[in-house]
Amino acid sequence: MILRILLICIVGCFLNIVSMADTKGLIKRSAIYGNPDKSAVQISNSGKYLSYLSNSNGVLNVFVADIADIKSAKPVTHDTVRGVRQYFWSRDDKYILYMQDSGGDENLRIHRVNLQTLEDKILTPENGVRAVIYKASHKKPGEMMIGLNNRRKDFFDVYKLEIETGKLSLVYENNKFHERVIIDDEHNIRFGYVHQPDLSVNILEFKKDGSESLFLHIAYEDYKTTSLAGFGEQENKIYIVSSEGLNTSALYSIDLVTKSKTLLYSNPNCDLNGVALQPITHRLDAAMYEYTRIGYHTFNREFEAHLNKLKSTHTDADISIVSRSMKDDKWVVAFGFDNGPARYYLYDTLLGKAKYLFSNMPQLEDYKLNKMHPVVIKSRDGLNLVSYISIPEDAKVTHNDYKTKQRLPMVLFVHGGPNARDSWGFQRPHQWLTNRGYAVLSVNYRGSTGFGKDFIVAGDGQWAGKMHDDLIDAVDWAIENGIADKDKIAIMGASYGGYATLVGLTFTPEKFVCGIDIVGISNLATLLNSIPEYWKPSLEAAKKMVGGDPNTAEGVKALNARSPLFYADRIKKPLLIAHGRNDPRVKMAESDQIVEKLNSKGIPVTYIVYPDEGHGFARPENRLSFYAVAEGFLSRYLGGKYEEIGTDFENSSIQITSGKQYLPFAVP
Repeated sequence: MILRILLICIVGCFLNIVSMADTKGLIKRSAIYGNPDKSAVQISNSGKYLSYLSNSNGVLNVFVADIADIKSAKPVTHDTVRGVRQYFWSRDDKYILYMQDSGGDENLRIHRVNLQTLEDKILTPENGVRAVIYKASHKKPGEMMIGLNNRRKDFFDVYKLEIETGKLSLVYENNKFHERVIIDDEHNIRFGYVHQPDLSVNILEFKKDGSESLFLHIAYEDYKTTSLAGFGEQENKIYIVSSEGLNTSALYSIDLVTKSKTLLYSNPNCDLNGVALQPITHRLDAAMYEYTRIGYHTFNREFEAHLNKLKSTHTDADISIVSRSMKDDKWVVAFGFDNGPARYYLYDTLLGKAKYLFSNMPQLEDYKLNKMHPVVIKSRDGLNLVSYISIPEDAKVTHNDYKTKQRLPMVLFVHGGPNARDSWGFQRPHQWLTNRGYAVLSVNYRGSTGFGKDFIVAGDGQWAGKMHDDLIDAVDWAIENGIADKDKIAIMGASYGGYATLVGLTFTPEKFVCGIDIVGISNLATLLNSIPEYWKPSLEAAKKMVGGDPNTAEGVKALNARSPLFYADRIKKPLLIAHGRNDPRVKMAESDQIVEKLNSKGIPVTYIVYPDEGHGFARPENRLSFYAVAEGFLSRYLGGKYEEIGTDFENSSIQITSGKQYLPFAVP
């Protein structure tokens, strides 16, 4: 009750200040950071139904409609707390299955919804058990193959799950394979990944007699750019994306009888990020890649013809084929734009015609949104850093360029991972921040994925080193090109991006006027000592990536040298930190310990805690409350526009546990 009164006071005080702000042309924060109107659009296996996630009970739930009457869609799930984020159809179209955890703990359980009765039944155990889905084949429509870590937390036993009854049958007791096992259409286990002491990975092949043999050895430097990509036609071959002997990954087929390997396609600029296979026959249709934008290399003329027709629909968009019926006569296609919401179409492959369905965020269609410009920035040691810069339209010299009329306050928005990447397209932080008057820069620093194994490995041991140098080089590029005001640059990000924020304020404090750390890391040793059990098989590789072993004196010394916690007294600029109490990846202790240290030294820091969140903020009420505070924080130190809080704290679990007095509004 006391907390609620305090929050009401906070909101009231904030309103007294923001009511004086210039709000002309502002996009409502709720329009950007609220739930999308429609997302995760799928066509059922038979092609008779369309499904998507949309708002119901204030959170995302699954809606289903007859394909002939999309407007008749009705919710079939009824979550009221966190919402559904991932779901799929049973192969016989009788059920919707979805994954859900508790409060962000990532112990996912499988739910089954009967589309006739709408009964929602949980099919997998609770009490800290995580479920993973391995296979659901059209040849076995009444069952699927899953993994559970109910026997031991670091490995997943393989089970057959009967969808109708919920019966679980143990198929393989696993004591050596990581999460990744490959299962065929007959629901036979065919391959499994085993981490080796030298940090390499062996892929073992399962024989019909129950024995296992080495199928592929993957060196450490190739592991993150090598994977099995799917069985070929008649399952007598398998496709593999591999960087062995190359820098960027290439697509090969391997004959499973002769073991002969055939190169099918390689791209010298970037890795492949997937293949498109026909749903039933597994005919190879295309390989997908992404350097600055998404591209396709096609192998099938019919598929290529369809793709070319789709490209003509929106020539300025990136195309994603997000769902295909089993007969392959209907596709759901998403067109992604940088300055507008995604647009979904139903494509009839028999007629060669695309029918518009809806956009995912219609609430933004009437706003003037800003473009994202790809730019390749050179690092100080010659690496190509694929980056993206967004500029408020009224600050640009020309529409199709990133040159500005004058220098702008800028936010460096750092992606997490670090083995992930920034991409072109509609990015909520870019639209939010440019609408408030800031330039926004996102950088694929070394260690990011998609640009070859050399680029990934170049990040090993370079946390707070060359990885951070890349970010600073990109900031300097923005200053040198007249985009950024060197005295008004903020750094912000989540997970590794939160760590980068803390590094920015401790290792290069002169560069930034303020920082926002979301679920970030402050101490690399405690990070490695607290990872989830199911990540333990890859722990040794993680130590190499981060740059030290927390169980040796030498390793602790190396990790401490790159941990912001031990340089906290260097922080002189305003800092906002936010964390979810249930975070299993980056424990909340990472934020607790640096906040405690800053408080003990009298260094200003504001700390926000969400007791019902994990690694990020899934509940829309929590997202809105956080970004309301973050927007006011940035406005105070960068000078951009801001929107009144209004109702953005309603139903949020937000707890401002430290530093209320440093917020840009008075707190009792």
